[in-house]
Amino acid sequence: MPSPSRTTTSPTAVSGAAGITGEPAPTIASARGLVKTYGKGPTAVHALAGVDVDFGRGRFTAIMGPSGSGKSTLMHCMAGLDSPTAGTVVVDDLVVSGMNQRQLTKLRRTQLGFVFQSFNLVPTLTAEENITLPLDIARKPVDRAYFAKVVDAVGLTDRLTHRPSELSGGQQQRVACARALVSRPAVVFADEPTGNLDSTSSREVLTFLRESVDDLGQSVVMVTHDPVAASYAHRVLFLADGRIVDEVTDPTPDSVLAVLGSLTRKKAAA
Repeated sequence: MPSPSRTTTSPTAVSGAAGITGEPAPTIASARGLVKTYGKGPTAVHALAGVDVDFGRGRFTAIMGPSGSGKSTLMHCMAGLDSPTAGTVVVDDLVVSGMNQRQLTKLRRTQLGFVFQSFNLVPTLTAEENITLPLDIARKPVDRAYFAKVVDAVGLTDRLTHRPSELSGGQQQRVACARALVSRPAVVFADEPTGNLDSTSSREVLTFLRESVDDLGQSVVMVTHDPVAASYAHRVLFLADGRIVDEVTDPTPDSVLAVLGSLTRKKAAA
């Protein structure tokens, strides 16, 4: 488990996670002046209110905040699943915020991996077929050596011929994780990946996500409401009212709870 926390309050701009040497990790994804507004006029809702953020390459970052803070919106804009109202998003040196739908579709297929709360597996396909599905759709060859490495890391070597109905919830989510990783994406975006899992299955999935970063060099950005889940990350960003208001590096459940408690008290006093 990561070591005790070091909390640093940040106004808007937040740098990448520090590397082993203490230097900032190279940036894999970033946003500048990111604004997302739903509606117009007096009823407009500002989900993001000018976010500047960098996500480190080869780092596991968690995003947390109260309901309505903008955490899912931030991830969706970073992943090209939603279009920002203003600002710039760059992933692996590609300007995502300037892409058309065809370009976004290609980006999501080739550069990004996704893990959602619902497993989104095809019920008629085996675990192996579900894992290789993005590569099959993109008509790209499967790197069998890397496939074997991912499958071994996720603990599914003896489950590849099983269909989703023959797998536990934790195993299904690990299939989804392997599917997200097998194409070697620049970033894996995970939206509440343990929301439908029990504590044991959650631990398995979170351990794998952390190991995919530490052992496979993957970059992971995860939205979660769970302090225990967030403690698996290298860094936790906290949003409130569409802005990044704090961060914790080397988090523990207690350090994450302390920041969340502080945000809740500030909101109640406002």
